Amino acid sequence: MGFTIGGSIGGRSTREFRSGARRRGRMSECTAVAEYTGLWGWDVVPGARAAAPGRDCSCGDAQCAAPGAHPLAFEAVVPAGATLDEVTVAWAQFPGAALLLPVGRSFDVIEVSGEAGRRALVRLERMGLPLGPVSATPDGRAQFFVAPGAAAELPHLLYRMGWDDAGLDLHALGAGSFLTAPPSDHAGLGPVTWLRPPALDSSRPPEARLLLGTLAYICHRSER
Repeated sequence: MGFTIGGSIGGRSTREFRSGARRRGRMSECTAVAEYTGLWGWDVVPGARAAAPGRDCSCGDAQCAAPGAHPLAFEAVVPAGATLDEVTVAWAQFPGAALLLPVGRSFDVIEVSGEAGRRALVRLERMGLPLGPVSATPDGRAQFFVAPGAAAELPHLLYRMGWDDAGLDLHALGAGSFLTAPPSDHAGLGPVTWLRPPALDSSRPPEARLLLGTLAYICHRSER
């Protein structure tokens, strides 16, 4: 049986169902934020959203250069260590906001294509190298969490390893960048997911130099 707008099932109106869904959505977001702040020691920043590619950004700027992929103009940081109760109070001010992680504080990021990232992750795990979290974006990128400072060191590290002039699809994100965190939508393209979720045994991301040789090699092979 169906029901009409304003009707009810078991005495509950569609408005109540929608309100309940919104509450569950907010609690899911708050739980994710509290996990990032409490378990992994990361700051979290509320970010803008875009409903779909090409749609207006929730920030309200018709000329927004990065729809659904930047902090809100009235940026407020939920600090590392915040509890679920503290997160719930703070996040209530930003209903529907995306979860963004500031890069350059607890970690930097090395970003490669999704295909290269998956292949490199398999090889790195087989080699038994220390690994941090790895996320996958809906626009086909893999993001390896590494120790802070990697973005500044990357040109020198690539030079030392002989990959500086290889034209690799490999980039680093450092201080001033923000990462869309699972399960949030990125730029209206879909949710960000984990290829390798954070874990207690990898709470401190590895030095970039430990992963860079493998990542560069796989990127080079993928581009041939």
